[in-house]
Amino acid sequence: MESSTATESQVHLGPDPSLLLVDDDAPFLRRLARAMESRGFKVEIAESVAEGIAKAKAHPPKFAVVDLRLGDGNGLDVIEAIRKGREDTRVIVLTGYGNIATAVTAVKLGAVDYLSKPADADDVYAALTQRPGEKADVPENPMSADRVRWEHIQRVYEMCERNVSETARRLNMHRRTLQRILAKRAPR
Repeated sequence: MESSTATESQVHLGPDPSLLLVDDDAPFLRRLARAMESRGFKVEIAESVAEGIAKAKAHPPKFAVVDLRLGDGNGLDVIEAIRKGREDTRVIVLTGYGNIATAVTAVKLGAVDYLSKPADADDVYAALTQRPGEKADVPENPMSADRVRWEHIQRVYEMCERNVSETARRLNMHRRTLQRILAKRAPR
C-alpha cells in the first residue's frame, strides 16, 4: 500500500519533485525534510540565506519552503534568487512572525502561500501541491484588535523598507516604543 502513496505523490509532484527547504531552526528543518522525502520529494536543505541562495542558483527547485527570518538575513532574498533561476517554482513562505505586510511582499515576489509556524508537514504538503485556482479555507477566528494594530505597524514598516526611524515618524510613535513592538511576537 505504501507504493501507491508514493505513486500518488509523484502524480501531484510531476516529473520534477525537487524541493528546497530553507530554515535556521535545524531540528524543525530536519523533521520537515524527512516528512517531505516520505511524500515523494527530493529534498535539499539550507540553514541560511547565503546557503539558500547558493543552492537555488546551483539547482533551481520546482518547489521551495522558505522561512522569512533567518539568522543571516531575510528569506525574501532567497525567493528572489529562486525566481531568477526558475519562474515556475512553487514557493511557500513559512514564518513564526506572520504578518500581512510580509505576506504581500512574498506574494509579489512569487510565493504561492504563506504559513505561520508551527505548521506541520501536512499543511506544507497541502500548500505545495494545491492546484491553481483552489482556494484556502477562510479562518474561523477573526483577528483581535491588538493583532490588527500589529499588522498595520508591520505594513507601514515594510512600506518604509524596514526603516525604524521613518516608520516611527509616519506612525507618530517614539522610535524605542516601535522597536519594542517590532521585537515582540505577533499577538493572536
